[in-house]
Amino acid sequence: MDLLNTLVDKGLRRETPTRAEALAVLATTDDELLDVVAAAGKVRRHWFGRRVKLNYLVNLKSGLCPEDCSYCSQRLGSKADILKYTWLKPDEASRAAAAGLAGGAKRVCLVASGRGPTDRDVDRVSDTIKAIKEQNEDVEVCACLGLLSDGQAERLREAGADAYNHNLNTSESTYGEITTTHTYADRVDTVRKAHAAGLSACSGLIAGMGETDEDLVDVVFSLRELDPDSVPVNFLIPFEGTPLAKEWNLTPQRCLRILAMVRFVCPDVEVRIAGGREVHLRTMQPLALHLANSIFLGDYLTSEGQAGKADLEMIADAGFEVEGAGEVTLPEHRTGGGCGSHEGGGCGSHEGGGVCGTVPASAPAPAASASADEPRPDLVAVRRRGAGTDLAPNA
Repeated sequence: MDLLNTLVDKGLRRETPTRAEALAVLATTDDELLDVVAAAGKVRRHWFGRRVKLNYLVNLKSGLCPEDCSYCSQRLGSKADILKYTWLKPDEASRAAAAGLAGGAKRVCLVASGRGPTDRDVDRVSDTIKAIKEQNEDVEVCACLGLLSDGQAERLREAGADAYNHNLNTSESTYGEITTTHTYADRVDTVRKAHAAGLSACSGLIAGMGETDEDLVDVVFSLRELDPDSVPVNFLIPFEGTPLAKEWNLTPQRCLRILAMVRFVCPDVEVRIAGGREVHLRTMQPLALHLANSIFLGDYLTSEGQAGKADLEMIADAGFEVEGAGEVTLPEHRTGGGCGSHEGGGCGSHEGGGVCGTVPASAPAPAASASADEPRPDLVAVRRRGAGTDLAPNA
């Protein structure tokens, strides 16, 4: 396909595709899917080889959130039967992190529900970061604590944080339909605060909330402008007891097209398959490794993931290798402190992130992309082990 050849050439040059090209990737048919995966895989291998970076989530504070994000099992008014607990102590969080590091993770993501941290919360997390790094000097630590106030990103950086996650989640034009207690602009501001403090910015999206192809392209192009070093791609986990419990809009093929589009728009960025891969990609997960170079190991914030041992076997069986602690994830041009050299690049989880990359807009979505998956609530398993429990974690 001429489209795919063009996208590969642009990806190898770090040149931004057009919106029409990005939309065309989402509109490809299932018959064309393997060609799409192969093309995006060339871009992925050019920048990241066959390495897969492992990340491990530690949910520092579960549930009890005052925000009303419709996708989130921890939201205000959620009836989802999830674990609820207040802040883990630094030694508890460090022990939880150690399980993921023993399983091969090189980054620990410290997540807490809520609108944003108080200064006391920043102190708690700072102590936790120091406790983790005392035991594992080379580990990367990413914090995800919600909307940041002035000076908080700098304090986290001084405490040893390497990165900060705050997802845009969906397009600016539809954000108000998903959340009303804060704005899209609030999220953008937090990503910019992290960037300005010298933290590696991590910001991504959630697919499967009923959005259009245009919404997906909008949010990915917005992410490219913000220039995060890593882009987590979450696939909605429709928790019973949340407003989006009936949104089963994804097929494995649709998920692969979304990941390919993200890779073409953000070719040299760490693209991470985050929450929902087991629910929606299912047996197609190994193919997704040809598109993304990063995954979460084990469980997520409030849901259980694939067994950690199965993750490692999947990576090996697919012909990939786990990225070592001493290896640098990002290409050399992106390792100078967060701001890459994208043309047009700007300096400024749900599972994988809390508050915690032309078809006319009126055109109907193509049938291959619009067909809904059969609901599989049996695949949504609430986390009952690991952080906040007395049971061993999954890592």
